[in-house]
This record gives sequence, C-alpha cells and structure tokens, in this order.
Amino acid sequence: MKPDISSREDIKLIITKFYDLLLADQKMIPFFEDIVVQNHLEEHLDVISDFWNDILFDTNSYSNNVMKKHVDKNVFVEFKKEHFTIWMSYLSETIDAHFDGENTFNMKNRARSIATVMELKLDIYK
Repeated sequence: MKPDISSREDIKLIITKFYDLLLADQKMIPFFEDIVVQNHLEEHLDVISDFWNDILFDTNSYSNNVMKKHVDKNVFVEFKKEHFTIWMSYLSETIDAHFDGENTFNMKNRARSIATVMELKLDIYK
C-alpha cells in the first residue's frame, strides 16, 4: 500500500518527478526553456512545491500570482488544450506512482480545477 502525501518533502518528490516528465516532452519543454537555460530549475521546483504545500496543508509560503505568471508566459508560448491535457496526465501519473490517500486525491482534484480555470482564463486573454 502506498502512503498518502503528508509533507512538503512528499510534494517536492512529486514535483521533481513530474518536471522530469515535462522537460523530456518536446511539446512541453518550450514553457520551461527559460528556467532551464537560466539554471533556475531547482528554485522553480521549490516555488511550485510551496504552491502545492499551501494548497494541501494550508500553509502560506507561495507569494506569486500563479495566473499572472501563466498569462505572461502565454504571450511568448501559447497554451493550448493539449498542453493542459499533457500536464494533467503527467501530474496524475507521477502522483499515482508514489502515493494514495485523501491528500493524493485532493492534489489531483485541485490540479484538475486549476487547469480548467487556467484554460478558461487564458482563452479570455487571446
């Protein structure tokens, strides 16, 4: 039986493995090239881990505007439906490979909600 997500360390594991998949995908890498080229990947993984830690464990570590970051990125690399599908697939696959339980369910559910809202809002900005 797999454990449930229970700490920021668990989240960091998920995010690190998730990004391994994203960065190996030719359709997804354009969204992250600047982070990789500038050698800010580890910092980025920490920021994303803080974001999910806040969502799952009601902490207050993430201070950026997640929607604005994606709207700004969309100017240079356009988000399409397929990108959200790939993103959700890789995230679910990564979570399911390591964890099971209430927090695991909550992370996947929140990810689907975030992806849906983001996709709708980015359509507004086109």
